[in-house]
Amino acid sequence: MTQREQANPWPHEYFRRYDEATDEAFYTTPRRVVHIDDGAIRTLTALLARLLPPKGVYLDLMSSWRSHLPPEPKPTRVVGLGMNAAEMADNPQLDSYVVHNLNEDPTLPWDTAEFDAVICTVSVQYMTKPIGVFRQVNRVLKPGGIFVLSFSNRCFATKAIAAWLNSNDRQHLAFVEDYFAATGNWTPTERAAHTPPHGDPLYAVWAHKLA
Repeated sequence: MTQREQANPWPHEYFRRYDEATDEAFYTTPRRVVHIDDGAIRTLTALLARLLPPKGVYLDLMSSWRSHLPPEPKPTRVVGLGMNAAEMADNPQLDSYVVHNLNEDPTLPWDTAEFDAVICTVSVQYMTKPIGVFRQVNRVLKPGGIFVLSFSNRCFATKAIAAWLNSNDRQHLAFVEDYFAATGNWTPTERAAHTPPHGDPLYAVWAHKLA
């Protein structure tokens, strides 16, 4: 990946974290937890059922022990990329997985145009090199493929970037839309928000790779 691909058009301070120790050290111990409650999970699963192409090949980016994929449409294959092998080994929806630190190297270890869809669930707040990651996602998607990012107001605060921690949910949506805009070759973004009076909110932003 070139230096230009790795660069962020935002101040470096935006991407600082309270815990700047290696991510490998933080994720050594499996954390079999979910950041969102059952209501938000149901909302996410329903959204993915509507957006994901049937019989496609999916990449679960920054994966863990649960992907929250719907039973339909049935994918041909689901691949995970995350930081903890034990967590991903416990994920019943993954056919295979790769341990890889995107904050060290945003390069994705797959061929160009390999996936029909990429999802990133409640993890975009941990990206320190989002431009490199988004460009790589665009590369590995097939033309017309979709990239869906979802998030809430919960996270491992010591590993979330400073800009995320110091902004509100509306601004989080804008951050993710700006990541798409800064990397190019995407259709206009779409968004969804589920904000119940009680329970966890769920937000999503998505776009398709231009042909």
